[in-house]
Amino acid sequence: MSDLPRKAVTRTAKLAALPLGFAGRATWGLGKRIGGKSAELVAREVQQRTADQLFKTLGELKGGAMKLGQALSVFESALPEEIAGPYRAALTKLQEAAPPLPARTVHEVLATRIGEDWREYFLEFEDTPAAAASIGQVHRAVWHDGREVAVKVQYPGAGEALLSDLAQLSRFARLLGPLVPGMDIKPLIKELRDRVSEELDYELEAQAQREHAAEFADDPDVVIPQVVHQSDQVLVTEWMDGIPLSEVIVEGTADQRDRAGQLLARFLFSGPARTGLLHADPHPGNFRLLPPVAEDPEDAQEEGGPVGPAGSWRLGVLDFGTVDRLPGGLPQTIGDSLRLTLEGDAAGVYGLLREENFVKESIDLDPDEVLDYLLPIIEPTQVEEFTFTRGWIRDQAARIADPRSPAHQLGRQLNLPPSYVLIHRVTLSTIGVLCQLGATVRLRDELEAWLPGFLAEEPEAEESAEGTEYAEEEGEPEGETVQA
Repeated sequence: MSDLPRKAVTRTAKLAALPLGFAGRATWGLGKRIGGKSAELVAREVQQRTADQLFKTLGELKGGAMKLGQALSVFESALPEEIAGPYRAALTKLQEAAPPLPARTVHEVLATRIGEDWREYFLEFEDTPAAAASIGQVHRAVWHDGREVAVKVQYPGAGEALLSDLAQLSRFARLLGPLVPGMDIKPLIKELRDRVSEELDYELEAQAQREHAAEFADDPDVVIPQVVHQSDQVLVTEWMDGIPLSEVIVEGTADQRDRAGQLLARFLFSGPARTGLLHADPHPGNFRLLPPVAEDPEDAQEEGGPVGPAGSWRLGVLDFGTVDRLPGGLPQTIGDSLRLTLEGDAAGVYGLLREENFVKESIDLDPDEVLDYLLPIIEPTQVEEFTFTRGWIRDQAARIADPRSPAHQLGRQLNLPPSYVLIHRVTLSTIGVLCQLGATVRLRDELEAWLPGFLAEEPEAEESAEGTEYAEEEGEPEGETVQA
């Protein structure tokens, strides 16, 4: 491949070939069955061919096509195993690799964005990319001060390609929908389009990463690489080794899976509370499991690593190109709704959902039926620790996707307000990764520590409110009201 395909007609033709290919393989499969092959064997062959074409097309096009593939890959655990198997291998490739741009193109971008003397910034620069993303690829290098760095180079024409791909893919949303039962692909594509301009802006990405790196600098559990240099279409950050989460999913030990899952949940809920930002691209390619810190704290300090519990694996986090800005942290409505659901307060939950427009004014639902809809989904929060499995998420997907199911009929009447779209997608994606890991996680611990509203209001707050009322009765100046 000589360059990123940019001509709309070329990209459209490649994407249009996907549904045509699905139809062609179905016909081919029917022919094989007539010829005597078993239905099961033919189905596997068809699925494998489909997965191969999906990876080849989305990987070559990069841009929005590859981004959709990455977004879908975290949901493969919701698919029946006989279908998920062939897709899992193909979609996982999208998280870590794709056909690379030629070195010539990379050098041109560096010369244009850093300067003709760009090589002087590096002691070493590897032309072969170490990883690929939807809008750029990453090269390993050594900065002029000796630090190992990751150099993220944006594909030429990436913005145009992203918008073109996503517009074209939205037309095929119905055909792509069966890949993830119970999920409407079209809103996902629309939300991806809405984030294009932010992800193309490496200055915004660098700012988000700096804020996270500063907040988590001394954290014993989560590691964020520092930003070294940033310019238009080029971002240089500290290099991070470690085991990609995609590898932990395939061959990690039970301890590694559980630790990765716990820290992933912790980062999801603590990030907004600590930084006012939600990392909004939680596919496994953006995370690393880092070796435990040194047993001796002095050794850890000498090595420049954080001092934490000896023997504990840490979570490395990459790619802050897509974030949701939540200055007050995650909305308290989420915590309040979870708490009331767990308490069985159907009327309270229903009232909150109506207030936040999850249930539109024109819709009238039975509060008890809404509670029955929510309880299975929040099962992981009902116990001290929960083992996320592919079987559990498949059951949830099947319950919501089956048109005959009361859950499906009720779910179609619920609304997702725009301000919650990204939070919803990130939460679903994270749960998908936890199920891929098969991790046992103490989710309640993280919710109690970081999610506003999940714990009931403490008595001290009530006493304080009573004191305010007393002060007002006595004629004292009225204070500022704070609603927990």
